[in-house]
Amino acid sequence: MVFGRYVVDDEALDGVRVVELAQWVFVPVTGALLADWGADVVRVERPDGDPYRNLATQGIGSDSSGVNLSVALANRGKRSVSIDLHNEQGLELLDRLLETADVFLTNLRPGALRRLGLDAETLTRRYPRLVYASGHGFGARGPDADKPGYDSSAFWAQGGVAHILTPPEREHPISQRGAMGDRNGAMALAFGIATALVRQQRSGRGAVVDVSLLATAMWMLSSDVLSALAGGTPRAATGRGSAVNPLVGAYRTKDGRHIQLVFLQADRYWAPFCRLLGRDDLIEDPRFVDMAARRNHLDACVAELDSEFANRTFDEWKELLAGLDAPWAPMQSVDELLDDPQVLANDYLGTVELADGRSYPLPTGPVQIDRRPPALRRAPEHGEHTEEILLSLGYSWDQIGELKDAGVVL
Repeated sequence: MVFGRYVVDDEALDGVRVVELAQWVFVPVTGALLADWGADVVRVERPDGDPYRNLATQGIGSDSSGVNLSVALANRGKRSVSIDLHNEQGLELLDRLLETADVFLTNLRPGALRRLGLDAETLTRRYPRLVYASGHGFGARGPDADKPGYDSSAFWAQGGVAHILTPPEREHPISQRGAMGDRNGAMALAFGIATALVRQQRSGRGAVVDVSLLATAMWMLSSDVLSALAGGTPRAATGRGSAVNPLVGAYRTKDGRHIQLVFLQADRYWAPFCRLLGRDDLIEDPRFVDMAARRNHLDACVAELDSEFANRTFDEWKELLAGLDAPWAPMQSVDELLDDPQVLANDYLGTVELADGRSYPLPTGPVQIDRRPPALRRAPEHGEHTEEILLSLGYSWDQIGELKDAGVVL
């Protein structure tokens, strides 16, 4: 694609321009996912920049080379323009940018968008082909539509995720890992945009796409939601596995690690598993002869397996179970993921190369096309492409200088 400025060869979203007015993680990650596959994502930042640029959590605000990896992950592959939208000239500049856009992507709250004249009704009336995509905390309608929401509040707390994951004996809910809801919601919003772009291409009509963190939580908890809809009372999982099938659960090894068994078709795997253990006696044991018997003697079966798993180390179990064609996995740390042969073979970690020869790694994301991950490009500096973008919109150098003097652009 030669979009007057950026060159990307033969990617799925070649020729698509996205104007992103967003901050923090949820919606910016959506923009990064679209940029991964060739979209020209123009990130509009306020003059003082996205506040996420200054947030450091979990020790990942920046690494030893000075790269803010959180910002890099959320904004890779984009261009950045800094505009003061509280200035009338700034809004005019954004309007000219939107004239070139296929997608407007935002997570500003509905009230703020209405005050700026950037609400869905206004922009889709002005630009009928535009895909107007919004990420919300609590949804586009209802009493909480204009309520501020991060994933820890809308997704983790109100969405029920903390409740369903916290053991009932705990005094306080467990804490969420960073941006868990944000990045899952971003995938859903990117899917919605891609769907709307297909309609746009076929009919020439735009669309309004909405994804909320609250809805993302409900979708991720669909099994529990279905249980509640059927009249059940979903509760936090306790113990270490299934309450009916001892072959689904985590077992502790001799050296204190764990192996996860997921033998949902337990009768299919019971005999070969027992033979692998050298415990043929368990196959014909009337207490364990089939799923019904093992369910009725759950504690006894678990005790037998506990004893077996305690006899071998984590590495010994991995070597032994490698010979069993059944669903199981070692419980790994995140550090171990970095060297996992499957992660490496499938390019689930990529590298961003910088012009000065430095580089840094990032997760590539779960989507691959033609069995390859996206080529990772660096995130822009705040306002890095302001002049370049204004020139492409027809502004002269003199006009750009006037806008800078007036504080409209950085």
